[in-house]
Amino acid sequence: MKKALVTGGIFAMLAVALGAFGAHALKTTLGDYQPTYETGVQYQMFHAVAILISGILLEKTGSGFFTAACWCFSLGIVIFSGSLYVLSITKIAILGAITPIGGVLFIVGWLLFIIGSTKERSIFARF
Repeated sequence: MKKALVTGGIFAMLAVALGAFGAHALKTTLGDYQPTYETGVQYQMFHAVAILISGILLEKTGSGFFTAACWCFSLGIVIFSGSLYVLSITKIAILGAITPIGGVLFIVGWLLFIIGSTKERSIFARF
């Protein structure tokens, strides 16, 4: 659980920092790619919060599904958001080809989250 909370916290902190950096220092560099960059920041923050929630649920349930979800969310952030950041800065369009891999990892992470939630019938009674 502690690793998930630290990982989620780091990804959330970086999302704020990268968002601010993109809005200010990279504004002229990004140009037409600013919405692409912002999408990367937005998805990073969404999934950082998902990692935090999964870490808390992992502590409450001990379910490996939440551990696996954290891994998928983390790898998804690196691949999905990371590819959008690099694409936005370098304008190398082929980098967009790997972005869907990160998206699939996000989807798998959410599926694992759902399975973990449904496998633990008393999950909410533990709070």
